[in-house]
Amino acid sequence: MLKFTIPEMEAYLDEVFPQVRGMFGIDRMDNDLLVMRLLRDERHLRPGGTVSGPAMFSLADVSAYVATMARIGREALTVTTHCSIDFMRKPEAGRDVLAEARVLKLGRALSVTDVLLYSEGGTDPVAHASLTYAIPPRKGG
Repeated sequence: MLKFTIPEMEAYLDEVFPQVRGMFGIDRMDNDLLVMRLLRDERHLRPGGTVSGPAMFSLADVSAYVATMARIGREALTVTTHCSIDFMRKPEAGRDVLAEARVLKLGRALSVTDVLLYSEGGTDPVAHASLTYAIPPRKGG
């Protein structure tokens, strides 16, 4: 059971990470899959007009965070402890980048998430990431 609706999650992100306000949108959030998009603008582009690696990394990281928070609730101090990302092909110029995030394992202390990134409308992934988040101990336990 998810702890947030999409509008609640977007408001939560604005609250705890105001520095990324307006950078990401949530297209789908359910028990099986989270789909987020990087709302591409000039600050995310590299020479040649495609989305930069750091922008794609940010999308993967925020997607894993949101997928985890959706399941555990308001735990702002949940932090990335591991990320491995493979950039496989150049994103298509002029298109948003979408992330498909799946929580593979959710425990008391760790959340492991798999993220595939695609150019909007594309079928081949442009990057693959695996992220682990450390979840702070529950109060009183």
